[in-house]
Amino acid sequence: MDNYQPPFTVNNEMLMLVSRISENIGRIAERNALNTKPHLRRDYRIRSIHSSLAIEANSLTLEETRAVIDGNPVIGPEKEIREVQNAYKAYEQIPAIDPYKESDLLHTHKIMMDQIIADSGNYRHGNEGVFNGDVCVFMAPPPDMVPELMRQLFTWMKENKGKIHPLILSSVFHYEFVFIHPFSDGNGRMARLWQTSLLYRWKDIFQYIPLESQIQNFQDGYYQAISECHKNGNSDVFILFMLQRIDEILMHMLSEESLTGNDQLARTARLLSLMEDRREYTAMELMQLLHLKSRRGLQGNYLHPAIETGKIQMTDPEHPRSKNQKYKRLQ
Repeated sequence: MDNYQPPFTVNNEMLMLVSRISENIGRIAERNALNTKPHLRRDYRIRSIHSSLAIEANSLTLEETRAVIDGNPVIGPEKEIREVQNAYKAYEQIPAIDPYKESDLLHTHKIMMDQIIADSGNYRHGNEGVFNGDVCVFMAPPPDMVPELMRQLFTWMKENKGKIHPLILSSVFHYEFVFIHPFSDGNGRMARLWQTSLLYRWKDIFQYIPLESQIQNFQDGYYQAISECHKNGNSDVFILFMLQRIDEILMHMLSEESLTGNDQLARTARLLSLMEDRREYTAMELMQLLHLKSRRGLQGNYLHPAIETGKIQMTDPEHPRSKNQKYKRLQ
């Protein structure tokens, strides 16, 4: 079975999405927003980690996840705190990962699941199934088949690198990986991280795109797509599902990062994208971030609308004109 080919068919809807995603990646890159805003990159990375772990029933909130990553004390299950710490270390490895090397996958799983499961970094030796909550989506292949199936999958990827568009190839890998379910635990989070790693090799901006948050928003659809592919014997439904989620998160990012336009939503989105979570800003600091010269323009076009819609809060709301007044982002 050395010439194994994962069964899938590329259709016109997939091609349309690939084209649109490529265009939107170009737009985001042109704006250079992520390269000039390290706090925004960090925010997206934390959102990715929180969402990927939340899909796996980690109960820590986004703010608790952020606190763990920042090294602040958090009251919560020790295992869940460890999951966050490990995931952050694993995601930080993305630039160094060769996603076409099976040994890198095992090494990254060791990082992801260290001190969480006894066999981290090794393929499973028992039977496993894919579950959505308490519902078994399907039973994975028996453990004695896993090494050969993974070898075939990586061989296929290496042979088709540059032949199949990375958006398609990474989605096929994601489904096939989940189907094989090679580890005793951590399969879902590794599948999502590995797709990101594959896409990073195409466009490096993908290491900061919080695709996992969009999957979390459509979690039932995620498992339904996996189940349908298992029944159909191909990954077509899952490829389309992932392309739709990537398309949506890029559109959302373009809206958040909008640096042009005269409408109020665009101005509010611009202000929020420049403000770090939990940091307090003076009016002068916000004017500098926005490249504004008029305090009146800051107040009327940015701060007042954002405060009224609950996006930003004053540190001293009882004295709005206080010389010590500062502002912080709420969401």
